[in-house]
Parts: sequence; structure tokens; C-alpha cells
Amino acid sequence: MIQTIQNAVIAAIKEIYGQDVPEKMVQLQKTRAEFEGNLTLVVFPFLKMSKKAPEATAQEIGEHLKANCKTISGYNVVKGFLNLSVSDEAWLDLLARIDADEHYGEKQAKDDSPLVMIEYSSPNTNKPLHLGHVRNNLLGWSLAQIMQANGNKVVKTNIVNDRGIHICKSMLAWLKWGNGETPETSGKKGDHLIGDYYVAFDKHYREEVKELVAQGMDEEKAKQEAPLIKEAHEMLVKWENNDPEVRALWAKMNEWVYAGFDETYKALGVSFDKIYYESDTYLEGKDKVEEGLEKGFFYRREDGSVWADLTKEGLDEKLLLRSDGTSVYMTQDIGTAKLRFQDFPIDKMIYVVGNEQNYHFQVLSILLDKLGFKWGKDLVHFSYGMVELPNGKMKSREGTVVDADDLIATMIADARKTSDELGKNDDMSEEEKQEIARIVGMGALKYFILKVDARKNMLFNPEESIDFNGNTGPFIQYTYARIRSILRKANTNGDSQLSTLNPQLSTKEIDLIQKISEYGDAVAQAGKDYSPSGIANYCYELTKAFNQFYHDFSILNAETEEQKQVRLCIAANVAKTIKNGMALLGIEVPERM
Repeated sequence: MIQTIQNAVIAAIKEIYGQDVPEKMVQLQKTRAEFEGNLTLVVFPFLKMSKKAPEATAQEIGEHLKANCKTISGYNVVKGFLNLSVSDEAWLDLLARIDADEHYGEKQAKDDSPLVMIEYSSPNTNKPLHLGHVRNNLLGWSLAQIMQANGNKVVKTNIVNDRGIHICKSMLAWLKWGNGETPETSGKKGDHLIGDYYVAFDKHYREEVKELVAQGMDEEKAKQEAPLIKEAHEMLVKWENNDPEVRALWAKMNEWVYAGFDETYKALGVSFDKIYYESDTYLEGKDKVEEGLEKGFFYRREDGSVWADLTKEGLDEKLLLRSDGTSVYMTQDIGTAKLRFQDFPIDKMIYVVGNEQNYHFQVLSILLDKLGFKWGKDLVHFSYGMVELPNGKMKSREGTVVDADDLIATMIADARKTSDELGKNDDMSEEEKQEIARIVGMGALKYFILKVDARKNMLFNPEESIDFNGNTGPFIQYTYARIRSILRKANTNGDSQLSTLNPQLSTKEIDLIQKISEYGDAVAQAGKDYSPSGIANYCYELTKAFNQFYHDFSILNAETEEQKQVRLCIAANVAKTIKNGMALLGIEVPERM
């Protein structure tokens, strides 16, 4: 429809003023609610051609469109703005086109589409996933769906931090106090079991530091001299030197953790196309740094350490290899980039990482560009804010994190409790009640997190998220289920022969068709802005518009059969669009609630 009107405006300008204008000059926007009309044309760009006042120019273009474009049924002029009313026939034609396309507004990738790689999750193998990881995973997964809906090929990747001193701390604690405990003997998920030993290490370590300080040692020195931290460092050196016993223990404990992670990922509904491990990538990074050293991009200091001088770029000097030859996070990211570029022809790389790493990715972009990665300069750091709780922040070492598994279980339990109290599931089997509780609980969690602008810090309140009214996941899910119930009662999916119908459309029906048609714009904008919150906001606005319509108009008891068929078709396409939009957020919608 927009294209048709744009072409008609271009033809009008040519005929009235004898001028050819590019499509980008024809600015159409949704007419503001206080004015009559559906679409507004900004006429100011055409004043040099018309050599007339804005009102007169708008009047001339409006008359031409009304006379020559069947899509336009009327117009009115407000200063330099031409408000156009679209004919009922054109709206029904648009509805028919929406109805015919199961994924209206989304694009399919082609053979020559850009390949976008998205990295998210990035867990450490010394603890279970927590609330911060939940936000990361949900943002990464949603972003992947949005980029795909914009016609890109997408590869979802994860880099697992499976080496380093923090991993050795858990290993050492298990050796000292584990007594051979396993996930099977303890009845705990593997990631939780290992996380317990990470907390135990910190507890004993702090006691040792406290004791050394009581004996008169300076606190900073005590932190370095405590026996436990020395043992952990010794274990790290053994790992670096491929000590068979240390490596075997490391492999065994990591497998426990991976099994635990997989359960959590499945519950969150996220997955990856390729997983990389720092234990593989850190050596690759060292090789690339040595290559950069040979080419003069980097330099070596007297102590043997390797640095990048980025002062010309307005940054500082960045350490890439320590004096003992060991790598830092930057080196590992370079190595991971090398492996990824070998594995995939990447056109764009997006890193989903918290905003505390903003500087890191500034530096990484410059270094990758220097090292010849074609996407290095334009890499995207999808920087997001931290998640906080009503009672404060989280600390992994002290065991005070909000565990992802506990959070998921709580959300599902709360959803079940709310449904039971509202009596919404009285006629369901126990199995169906529990499945709907899972869908609603997870929908509440995901929507509450994703509706917030990712760049902002956010306060997560589980109680607010499970509400069947307001800007929540359950409100949108319930509207979808309500529409599906209406369609079941009508014994239809809403697919009627619209071309045979000729009803007079109400303003609210037109508003709904127009809102559905804007889904493609919302998807495109969310892809451009890397913004899951844009999709969440669109789904909420569409849901609100439907509920207002449903309050004012009967669907099943419409005055005429034609009205009923059109309203059923509108309702079915609202449901379809809600389902597709929520899927971009990783949210399921139940057929009944």
C-alpha cells in the first residue's frame, strides 16, 4: 500500500510540476490521532517545484491523488501536511496480502545474504548460570531471531571460559574437601556442585588471609601468600604444562558443568550453532600476537611482555602477552576471532557482553582490524546494562547470586499459582496445567527482561512480571489465547475470501489492519537498532489495540456475516503477528490459558 501511494505521489509531482522526484523524497508517516486520515504526506520537499504555499501545494497533490489513485478515498490539509484517507477496498486488499503470508513482515535469507555471527552466554565453568547470564542469553537469542527475520544468515556462538585461576580454585577445593563427590552421588546438577566448591575455596581462602593479617602481615601480601592461592597457581602452571592428572580432573569436572549448562539452556529455550572453548583459543591468540609483532603492529618490552600502542587512536597501551608468555583476555578474543573466521565467512560480528567491557571491545575492534579481519573495524559490541534485584547486586564468590535454575523454577511455580488462583485452568488436565505454567512463567521472565532497553541497568521484579494485565508477557499471551478461543468457537482460522466482501470498515478495524501492517517496519527497525525491546513494545501496542477493539465490537455476534468474516480475519492475523513477534523474543504463546 505504501509503495502504491508513493508511486502515485511521484506521478502526481511529475504531472503537476513537471519534475521527477526520488522515492526517498516522498515521506509518508502515520497520521496523528487528533487528525482525520490514515497516512500523512510531508509536502515541504516539493515547495521549490510548486513555487506555491504549503497549503496550496498540498491541496493540488491531494486533488490529483483522489482523482487518479483508487487507494485514496479522501484528504485534508493541515499547514504543510497532506492527510490521506485510504479506501476500505485498499485496506481489505492489504489484509488479504497479510493473511496470505504466514510470516508477513519478515524476510527470508538468500544465498548471497550477509552472514552475521552473534556471540552470547560466555559462561565460566566454575559456577552455574545466574540472573546476569539469563539477560545475556535472552538478549543474544532474541537478537539472532531478529537478524534472521531481517534476511540475514545467522550463526549463534558461545565462548566458554574453561581455563584460568578461577577454574583451578574449584578444582583444588574439590580435591581437598570433595571426598570424591559427583553429581550422581550428591543429587546436584554438575554446575551447581562445582559452584559450591568455588564458594568453599573463597571461604577457606579468606580465613587464611585473615589469619595471616592477624599475624602481622600486610593484607595485600597476605592475599598473595595464602597457601590456598599459591596451590591454585601451582595447579594452573601444571595445567598450562599439560600435567595428565590435572588435565584429567579438569576435563571430568568441566563435563559435569557442561551437562548442567545444557539443562539450563534447554529450560531457557536457547541454543548455539557452534561452541568455542578458551582452552583451544588462547594458543591461537598467542600465534596471532606473534604475527602482529613480526609485522610491527605490536612491540615487546624489556621484561618480555608484548603490547599494542593505541595512543594514536586516542586510547592507551594494551598488554597482549605477559612477561612469562601467558595470555590475557584480549589475546584469547583474538584467537577466538581467528578460529571463527576460519570456520565461517563472517560479514558482521556481534558480541553480546555487558557494558563493563565497553573499552575492551573498542580495543579489540582496532586490533582485529590491524590483524586483517575484514569485519574487525565494524564489529558490534551489543552492550547491555546489569540486572539488579530489589535487595541489591549479586556476588558469585560469596554464593549470593540469583541462580538461573532457581529463578526459572520460581517463575513457573508462580505462574501456576496465579493461574490456579484466577481459576483460568479449571478444565485442564494436570499435564496441561503444568505445561501452560511453564510457557507463561518463562514468557513472563523473558518479556520482563527484553522489554527494557538493553543499554539500561534494570531492576528485575518477579512479582510484577507475572501479571495478566499491563505491559507483561502473560497479558500478551492471554490475548493470543483469547483470539484462538474465538476462532475455535467460529470453527475457522480466519481465512475468508476477502475479495468477495464489501463491508464498511470502522476506524478501529482500519487501525488494527494498519497496526498489523507495521510489523515489518518494527522488525526492520529492531534489526537496525539491535533492539529486542522494539519488538516487545510493538507486540504490546498491537495487543492493546486488539483489546480496545474487542471491548467495543463483537466478533462472533457481528451485525452482518460480512462484518463477522472480516473481523475474524483481522483477529486471526493479530494472533499470527503476536505469535511471530513473540517468537522473535524466544517466547511461546499457548493456544489456551
